[in-house]
Amino acid sequence: MREVTKLIEAVNKADSADKLLDAVENLADIGSELAIPTLIEVLGFNNPGAAVAAVEGLIKLGEPAVPYLMNNLDDYNYGARAWSIRAFAGIGDPIALDLLLKAAVTDFSQSVRRAAVRGLGIIRWSKLPPQEILPRQQETLKTMLLATNDGEWVVRYAAVVGLESLGQTVGKIQPEFLEQIKLRFQEMKDIEVETAICARIQLAWENLKG
Repeated sequence: MREVTKLIEAVNKADSADKLLDAVENLADIGSELAIPTLIEVLGFNNPGAAVAAVEGLIKLGEPAVPYLMNNLDDYNYGARAWSIRAFAGIGDPIALDLLLKAAVTDFSQSVRRAAVRGLGIIRWSKLPPQEILPRQQETLKTMLLATNDGEWVVRYAAVVGLESLGQTVGKIQPEFLEQIKLRFQEMKDIEVETAICARIQLAWENLKG
């Protein structure tokens, strides 16, 4: 407790970008739930490096961070909201599913869309009520397939990664999902101009075959 308090104080007293980054990294590394409010506060600072460290710390803490993130979504601070979406994407809690679905196709930032669509591939479906799982999975698949048409190649790449993860998670239970994913991969291979995406599609295809 005392060590965490000192690390939080170090974040609050940091008087330079470098000191703030170091302090946030140290606080994130300790893995204490007591650090969650401060890590979330850092998301609103104008310091991308510190925000990345805070997001990584929140993802490491996982589920305990989710209620704090939900209660501190800032509609007026876009930067903080974008970092929160990245944290939600990394944690995979379905409580943030609607947020990720919207961000994946409507957010103006390509990095946020990329994080959201990748996050959709690792949702922990078992945390949903059984009757909600299939409809939400169908909605998620539809959104991820739509993201493969994104104008930014990094988002399309992330969509391939996310679809592979979704296929591996639900393909045996919902084989029709796997068929839709493979069909879209085949379509993308015929039209995609980015070599990196074509290679990633091929890898995903091979992985899903097994």
